[in-house]
Amino acid sequence: MSHDHTAVPAASRHTRRIVLAVLVPAALATLIALIVLWPGNVKSEPDAGGGRRAVGTVSAVLEQACPAGAQQQRCGSATVRVTEGPGTGTDQKVDLPQGPGTTALHVGDGVVLIYFPDAVPGGNAYSVVDRERSTPLVWLVVVAVAVILAFGRWRGVTSLAGLAVSFGILLLFVVPAILDGSPPLLIAVVGASAIMFAALYLTHGINVHTSVAVAGTLASLVLTGVLGALFTSFLHLSGVGSDDSSYLSVTREGLDLRGLLLAGIVIGALGVLDDVTVTQAVTVAEMTPGATSRLALYRSAIRVGRAHVASAVNTIVLAYAGASLPLLLLIAASSEPITELLTSEFLAQEILRSAVGTIGLVASVPITTALAALVADLRPETAPARHSHRAH
Repeated sequence: MSHDHTAVPAASRHTRRIVLAVLVPAALATLIALIVLWPGNVKSEPDAGGGRRAVGTVSAVLEQACPAGAQQQRCGSATVRVTEGPGTGTDQKVDLPQGPGTTALHVGDGVVLIYFPDAVPGGNAYSVVDRERSTPLVWLVVVAVAVILAFGRWRGVTSLAGLAVSFGILLLFVVPAILDGSPPLLIAVVGASAIMFAALYLTHGINVHTSVAVAGTLASLVLTGVLGALFTSFLHLSGVGSDDSSYLSVTREGLDLRGLLLAGIVIGALGVLDDVTVTQAVTVAEMTPGATSRLALYRSAIRVGRAHVASAVNTIVLAYAGASLPLLLLIAASSEPITELLTSEFLAQEILRSAVGTIGLVASVPITTALAALVADLRPETAPARHSHRAH
């Protein structure tokens, strides 16, 4: 009987060692890569027009009738008190903003200005380019943090810490390193791995279940990156499919835009993968006490995983549709055949993102479930042989 009691836990410990044997070298490799690839001082590109940013508050608005035949909806000027940037403390006259999406200015509105020191004599050196939104955004973030802490409590604190680490890695490592000329795909893989290790362990603690989720996420990320690279080459995508990438191709010569596309796919997939892998690892842990074998445990947990994947895939599609709603309107209004639109560079990139991300998401479920079932601590008393021996 004592032999039966020690045999199963020994196998479980052995499997845990295998998981750690994979994760520890991966974590060390990620740390070394972060140190080696850490960017230096990245030079900022000078503004094309030589403008400098300023912030101010509207103190007066003078609207005038627009000339006959003019396309402007609002004509006139406004007086802005500059509160930050060049000319702080002075009142500056600006033309009322024009163009699509502009709204009427009112006294007390905060605005973002561009100052042109080389403006023509007699012209306005300042121009309104945007609204100043820092205060409402700060309040929105405060409310969101309060909701997370009120519901999650200590888990909310750890999740916010993981979120802070994720943004820190993105802003301090991934973006500067890519701008510094490092291979975007390599930087994305290293950055995503660092985010994965830090965020998952901070949020869910250092335990076997989190380690299983990390291993499943890592395997799925590798699969996503490989598929992304293969299909990017197969579809002959250049990475120049949007105005942003076109601008980067001009201002950042030598930047690997195809690698940048792959980097976006890998980092974008991480956000969904960690949710699914953690859920599957916890599901297996909750089902373990009633399981009679690892195979039965896997089969039970995979049914939950299928339901989760169905919801997650729908979430991915709706998220892309919501973010691309103006694009969908353009497609609906276009007279070009739908097949020509779908095979264009820009839409092909979006299809690639969603398709490869979905494949990686689906693959993460059996991978993580199998790993979790392997490391599950099946107690001898849950097995039929144990019960029959006790009855005897």
